[in-house]
Amino acid sequence: MDDRWFLAVIALLALGPACTTHPASNRADAAVGPSGGTSGAGGTPATGGTTYVPDPAHPIVEVPIPTTYPFASDITAGPDGNLWFTEDVVDKVGRITPDGVITEFALPSNCAPKGITAGPDGNLWFAEWLAGKIGRITPDGTLTEFALAGGPECIVAGPDGALWFTQNGPSRIGRITTDGAVTTFAIGSGSEALDLHDITVGPDGYLWFVESAKGIGSITVAGQANEIPGTGGGPEHLTAGPDGNLWYTEYTDNKIGRLTTTGTLTEFPLPTAHSGPTGITTGPDGNLWFTEATGQKLGRITPSGVITEFALPQPCGPQGITAGPDGNLWIACVSTIARITP
Repeated sequence: MDDRWFLAVIALLALGPACTTHPASNRADAAVGPSGGTSGAGGTPATGGTTYVPDPAHPIVEVPIPTTYPFASDITAGPDGNLWFTEDVVDKVGRITPDGVITEFALPSNCAPKGITAGPDGNLWFAEWLAGKIGRITPDGTLTEFALAGGPECIVAGPDGALWFTQNGPSRIGRITTDGAVTTFAIGSGSEALDLHDITVGPDGYLWFVESAKGIGSITVAGQANEIPGTGGGPEHLTAGPDGNLWYTEYTDNKIGRLTTTGTLTEFPLPTAHSGPTGITTGPDGNLWFTEATGQKLGRITPSGVITEFALPQPCGPQGITAGPDGNLWIACVSTIARITP
C-alpha cells in the first residue's frame, strides 16, 4: 500500500491498545445491517459518542466505527442525506446519518477502497485501488464493480454526467459513465510514476488533479491535459474554493496552496511543524477547512490566508473531510467519524 497507509499503521503500532479514545462500553457490538452490511447494534448515535470541546464555539463529537481500526480514509455527502466513507484497511464502505448512526457494508477482500463521491445517478462511487476497480454502491448497499487496467485512487462526479478518477500503474485520468463505460487519458509520458491522487471539479469546469510527485494538473472533459509542475511540495488533496481558485494541501512542505485557474500559486505555511496536511474542503462558512494527519489538528484558512488550528482528540489521525447536509463538517479518522460545528 502507499506511504500514507504505512505511516498510519506505524503510528497505530506505536500507540498500541491506547490508540482508541473510547472505552469498550461505548462501542456497539457488530450486527447484520441492511443488504448484508454491518452496523453497530441499534446503531451508534452521535449523542452516545464522545464530545470534545477544545473551543466552545466549535465542539467536536466523535462516533466510533464498529470495526476496530478500520482506517476511514475519505468521506463525502451522499445523495440520501447521509455521509459515506471508505474504510481502507478493512475493505468496507460506511454510512453515517447526521445524528450519528453508522452502518458498514462489506466489500470483496483486498480491494482497499479510497476515494468516494456521490454520483449523478443517486448512488455512491468509489475507487478500489488495490483491486483495480471502480465500485458503485446504492444507498441500500447493493454493490457493482467495474474492472480497470490499473489502480484508481480518488474519484469525483464530473460536469458531464460521468465520474472521473485518478489512476496509477500507468498514470492516467479515467472517465466512467454511470453504465460502466470506461475511457482513460495518459498523463505525462504515460510511463512516469506521478502518484496521481485527488481529483476535483474546478471553477472553470475542468477536472483538476494532484500529481504528488510533480504538482497539479487539469484536464478538459474532452481529455486535453495540462500539467503545472512545481506547484507545492507533496500535494495531497485539493478542492474548489469559494473564491474561484483551487486550494490544496502540501503534505511534504507543510503548507496550504492556493492556485488560480491560470496557474498563479500562493502558499501559506502552517503554524504547527510537520503537521501533515491531508484532506481539504470548502466549509459552509465560506472558509477552507483541512485536516492535519500527524499534527492531530483541524485547520481553517480564510480565502485571504488567515489560518486557525483546532486540536482534535488524541490520537485521531484525521484524513478526509467534507461539508455535511446538516451544516457541519465531517472528518474520517483512524477509528472514528468526527463532526465539528464550523
